[in-house]
Amino acid sequence: MSENTHKEDNEQIAIRKQKLKNLTDAGINAYGEKFTETTHSETAKANYKEETEGQALRVAGRVMTVRVMGKALFATIQDAEGRIQIYASRNEMEQDEFNRMKKMDIGDIIGVDGELFKTKKDEITVRTATYKVLSKALRPLPEKFHGLKDVETRYRQRYLDLISNDESRRVFRQRAAIISAMREYLEKDSYMEVETPMMHPIPGGASARPFVTHYNALDQEMFMRIAPELYLKMLLVGGFERVFEINRNFRNEGVSKQHNPEFTAIEAYQAYGDCSTMMDLMQGIIRHCAQKVIGTLQVTHPDGKVIDFEKDFRVVTHRDLLIEHTREDWFDISDEERANIAREMGCTIMPDWTEEEITEEVYSKKIEPTLIQPTFVTKLPVHMVPLAKRCSENPELVDVFELVCDGKELAPGYSELNDPIEQRKRLMDQFERAKGTEEEDSGRIDESFLTALEHGMPPAGGMGMGVDRLVMMLTGAPTIRDVILFPQLKNI
Repeated sequence: MSENTHKEDNEQIAIRKQKLKNLTDAGINAYGEKFTETTHSETAKANYKEETEGQALRVAGRVMTVRVMGKALFATIQDAEGRIQIYASRNEMEQDEFNRMKKMDIGDIIGVDGELFKTKKDEITVRTATYKVLSKALRPLPEKFHGLKDVETRYRQRYLDLISNDESRRVFRQRAAIISAMREYLEKDSYMEVETPMMHPIPGGASARPFVTHYNALDQEMFMRIAPELYLKMLLVGGFERVFEINRNFRNEGVSKQHNPEFTAIEAYQAYGDCSTMMDLMQGIIRHCAQKVIGTLQVTHPDGKVIDFEKDFRVVTHRDLLIEHTREDWFDISDEERANIAREMGCTIMPDWTEEEITEEVYSKKIEPTLIQPTFVTKLPVHMVPLAKRCSENPELVDVFELVCDGKELAPGYSELNDPIEQRKRLMDQFERAKGTEEEDSGRIDESFLTALEHGMPPAGGMGMGVDRLVMMLTGAPTIRDVILFPQLKNI
């Protein structure tokens, strides 16, 4: 903020504080009482009929524009639905009240009693009989004609963004509707919503660096949840056959256009299902959300790209994708040859990298970004997914999928591993690989989960989906911060 802008803001605040004092001196409470039984703007306009003109109604909202024209005043107020014009005349109101109304500022919140009429320009308007100040704004809003453009301010002061930008309000309304539609779809399919702990004695369910906290009452270290998977599978052991949780996860990792350390995910598990069961469920959820909230299965992004959720999602193995984008003998050549090919593709490969590391770099940097239409990438190497069941036809692979759309992973799903002996071995292998890395904490062995498995868990399918990324996909929002109301930012 420039020095001149800061000075101007301070001057405006001083003027507004004087107006507040004037209201108080006149015996008016500028932070008024309740103002109920109001009609929202769009509802009022939709219900207007010439034969009902003159019927009384109440509206309330934030003042967005004010025009004083001699003995008349036109203003626009914004409420939860949109905006509506109000009109006041000195000839139709008490003199002092009209004079006070002329001095209201953009940003003030007011309540109006009046009646609907249509102006000569055919704009449906509220003719003011009386008005009340409900909240005097002491700070000016962002520049009124252009909305709030400063990205930093939009994220740090989201309320200003919501006041100023119709697009932001649309996205967050759609986010709420998408989450509601997910619940609706799953509950209709006999899934039960559950809640599991957000503080874990051992981080588990995913490989990620956790946030660490301390539980004073128990005097012990705890970890913020990186995934609820292990608890949800314990519920399958307990006899619940279809469960889901819409949850907050915390991963102490990087921030990017696609990543936020605190994020929302949905996980669902179905006893007696498998990976293919979850693929069907995933397609159903996404289509239901797209159709109900966006109104179409062909979602157009601001850049003109169309994501088609109506066609059956493509299903392709991880191995076939690597061969398709590299060479037919990719898995048979030496690490040196593999590294050279990867470098030719533009990847940065370290000299001591293994086949697994080179392959993952090529896939994540050069293949996954090309998968624009919804694609289930299946049958991944065992080391990548320690909680999934091996493929019966090839025990070096696991029966899983990663749903990729618009070049980004949206959701994984598995045939869940329910063999406690095999599960212990896989977790031990993961623990050894995690030693000395940032993921070492999440490599710990969760004995309570293994004990539950030893009591018998039915074969099952499970899936997890990033809600923030799905909202980005369906609304066309460019970054994850545009779909999280209060994203994590560095303190200033």
